[in-house]
Amino acid sequence: MENLAVLRRAAAVAIAGVLAGCAVQSPPSASTAPAQLAFAPAQTVAVLNRVTWGVNDSTAKRAAAAGLGSYLQGQLHPGAEQLPAAIQAQVAALTISQRPLAELVFELERQRKEADALVDDEAKKAARQAYQQEMNRLAREAATRSLLRAVYSPNQLQEQMSWFWMNHFSVHQGKHNLRAMVGDYEEQAIRPHALGKFRDLLAATVHHPAMLRYLDNEQNAVGRLNENYARELMELHTLGVDGGYSQRDVQELARVLTGVGVNLGPDAPKVKRELQGDYLRRGLFEFNPNRHDYGAKQLLGQALHRRGLAEVDEAIARLSSQPATARFISRKLAQYFVADEAPAALVERMAQTFLRSDGDIAATVQTMLASAEFAASLGRKFKDPQHYAVSAVRLAYDDKPILNAGPLLNWLNRMGEPLYGRQTPDGYPLTQAAWASPGQMTTRFEIAKAIGGGSAGLFKVDGPQALEKAAFPQLSNALYFQSLQATLAPATLRALEQAASPQEWNAYLLSAPEMMYR
Repeated sequence: MENLAVLRRAAAVAIAGVLAGCAVQSPPSASTAPAQLAFAPAQTVAVLNRVTWGVNDSTAKRAAAAGLGSYLQGQLHPGAEQLPAAIQAQVAALTISQRPLAELVFELERQRKEADALVDDEAKKAARQAYQQEMNRLAREAATRSLLRAVYSPNQLQEQMSWFWMNHFSVHQGKHNLRAMVGDYEEQAIRPHALGKFRDLLAATVHHPAMLRYLDNEQNAVGRLNENYARELMELHTLGVDGGYSQRDVQELARVLTGVGVNLGPDAPKVKRELQGDYLRRGLFEFNPNRHDYGAKQLLGQALHRRGLAEVDEAIARLSSQPATARFISRKLAQYFVADEAPAALVERMAQTFLRSDGDIAATVQTMLASAEFAASLGRKFKDPQHYAVSAVRLAYDDKPILNAGPLLNWLNRMGEPLYGRQTPDGYPLTQAAWASPGQMTTRFEIAKAIGGGSAGLFKVDGPQALEKAAFPQLSNALYFQSLQATLAPATLRALEQAASPQEWNAYLLSAPEMMYR
């Protein structure tokens, strides 16, 4: 009971520290800070905490060996992913890693139709339940793969940017059969373009069935417009709500997008003879010219000159190159990486880089990393639930492969930020106010206690095997004494001194106010 009281006091210290954290901090004036990237050696861990999903010993050693500047360049321009062998084996064993999306969806559609055709009520109920369970399994695989990469990939900035863009181009897995699609959406539409050209990223989302189904564009046809996707494409994906477009632009973009949809079966539709050359099928994506409005169109005050599906490419290029898009994307990146209130001067410099580089995401992020505002913000950006959970596991276990990602998935559910779980298309909020409630902090403390004590279940596998013997981490290590200890406030250090066991010490460290920021 005495130990429990100490834990509760430590939790109170953590909660109070987090809730007060931003109230005493104010951003420095950008005009007095150096214009080029110049981090002090003592800031290395803070930089790594911001650029990665959370510092750990192996990341610190890689950065030290390469030099921080070279390490950051490698993060901005990553090579092929090289996961630890045990993690790669887990990823390779997943169904979604072995079978293409179209094959999975065709099979699921057959399963759904066969279930619906059953006459016996009990048999139909069982068949429908099996269909739902299979979609749940595929969605869980997608989330597991995403989290394993977040924890273990050496391409940490790419993984952060993949999450950022998945949140920016958000889809909700609960709609239709998107549970079967989210893994491919992340793997094929988002991750390959996360640090590339924004135009290519936008195009990949426009052509993916997960986005088209989520925002109802498969229902969008000539004479029967559905404006859902066109509106969100402008408001949430490119220009922003204040981006200068009109309702007429929304309608015109919806006309451009007519005929862009999905085909969940193996057969192609019958297309008018004169339009057959315009038909396109790529996996589940389909452009059906029978459903397309071929009339003249204007977008953002200028005529579109191409026809058919090529109109979509022209519209994507136009939206991607707008100054409003550059500012909107730069502001959201700065909010994610720098401050809840994105510094206006930094946003403008990033937007100018975006425009000069034809929407090069890595170049835009590099402008941000080289800014005085970024350097001054280190350690002050509150962690959303995924940043907290993943950073805790990374710090606790470094490159030691976990055997069960289930606890991570459950923690994200408890904290209100499950992967692919945002019901509205605006994505999860990126600000402290959304995640710093007392209830949220209490949950984080419980997670810290579970990880620190080795009872989190991360090493439990199906079958007779129990928790792995060395399941509780040794956080009082070289990284702590060489780097982390100097970042802790006196109150945190005093709380650590009260720990009666290594497990308690771990819990105190992982629940410290400093561990809630990056």
